Amino acid sequence: EVKLVESGGGLVQAGGSLRLSCAASGFTFDDYAIGWFRQAPGKEREFVAAVSWGGGTTFYTDSVKGRFTISRENAKNTVYLQMNSLKPEDTAVYYCAACRVCGLRVGAEYDYWGQGTQVTVSS
Repeated sequence: EVKLVESGGGLVQAGGSLRLSCAASGFTFDDYAIGWFRQAPGKEREFVAAVSWGGGTTFYTDSVKGRFTISRENAKNTVYLQMNSLKPEDTAVYYCAACRVCGLRVGAEYDYWGQGTQVTVSS
């Protein structure tokens, strides 16, 4: 059974930090790129960050550049999203997703999705 399980979300004040984790199982993790997406109530899903299978290529949406860092530990089948200098506009449900062949920014091309973890940033 393919599983992607997000964790690490919570409530944090503006300017604070959180680290999200995505634990994968049921597929060959090293062969898949991993992306993070987020969706706020009433808004469309938004690309946040992605990392290639070996960690050599990363992408970020402009609004998080310099604040968020995506990384992966293939030995643990886990990807992380370190989020610093959080803003209220970062409040959303964050999802991790995996794709074997895809445009890393394109959610519709991802193969597997987790259930999401809530991030709430207060002012």
